[in-house]
Amino acid sequence: MSNQNSTTSLPGWTITTREPEFIESLMPIWEWFYRHYFRVQTSGWHHIPKDGKVLLVGSHNGGMASPDLHMMVYDWFRRFGTQRLVYGLMHPSAWKVSPSIASLAQKVGAIPAHPKMASAAFDIGASVLVYPGGQYDMFRPHNQRYKIQFAGHKGFIKLALKKSVPIIPVISVGAHDTLIVLGDCYEQAKQLNEWGVPWLYQIDPGVFPIYLGLPWGLGIGPLPNFPLPVQIHTRVCAPIVFERYGTQAAHDREYVDACYDLVYMQMQRELDFLVRDVAM
Repeated sequence: MSNQNSTTSLPGWTITTREPEFIESLMPIWEWFYRHYFRVQTSGWHHIPKDGKVLLVGSHNGGMASPDLHMMVYDWFRRFGTQRLVYGLMHPSAWKVSPSIASLAQKVGAIPAHPKMASAAFDIGASVLVYPGGQYDMFRPHNQRYKIQFAGHKGFIKLALKKSVPIIPVISVGAHDTLIVLGDCYEQAKQLNEWGVPWLYQIDPGVFPIYLGLPWGLGIGPLPNFPLPVQIHTRVCAPIVFERYGTQAAHDREYVDACYDLVYMQMQRELDFLVRDVAM
C-alpha cells in the first residue's frame, strides 16, 4: 500500500488537468510553426480510425525541443479536434526539472510515463502517444538519424497487449536536422559523477550529447534547445495488430520480444520508405 501511495502522490499523477480551451489557444502558434517555420509535409492520417483508442508509437529526434512531436500533436488536434482525447507520455523527471513547463504540458495532455497512467488514459477511451526511446532517441547521433531507436524499452508492447489496442507508428524525417548531435560523452560525464561531480537536478540523464544548434552554438549535455528552421516530413503508418492480446500475452516474454521485433522492423522499413520519398 505504501508503494501505491508513493506513486499516486507523484507530481503530475492525474489525467484530469487536460484543458481543451488551453489547447485551442495554442493552435494559432502551432499553426505558424507548422506552415511557415517547419513547412510540414504529412501523410497517412487515414490510418487512424475516426473513433476508438490506439497506441501511437513514435521515433523522433531534435533534442528536448522534439519539434516532430509537437507537429504530430498539432496535426491530431486540427484533424480530430481538441475534444478527442489523446495523452502523451512524458518522462517523470520533467516535473522535477521544470514544474512550470510540466504543468503547461499537462494542460495539453502530457502524463508521466508510467504503465498505470497510460492504462488510466485507455480506460477512459483515450489514445496514447509514446516515444519509447526517450532521451536515447531524441539525442541519437546525426549519423543514426534514419535508425529507429527504442533503447530496448518494451513496456509499450506490454501495454498494447494488456489493453488490446492496435499500435500505429508515427515517424518523421527532418527533425534530426533541427539539432545536429555529433556524439555522446555520457561515459565521461558518468566518471566525473563517480568522482563527486553531481548530476544537474540530481538526475542521471542517461545521455550527455555534444551537438550543434540554437541557442548554444556548440552544446554539451541534455540542455533545452531551439530547433533550426528545417522542413519536417511526418507520416502515420498502417496499424500493427498482434495475433494475441491480454494479460497472459503480455507476460509471455518470448511473445513480447517477437512483437517488439515486429514493430521495430516495420517502423524501420516505413522510415526507410519515407527517407526515400523525401529524397525524391
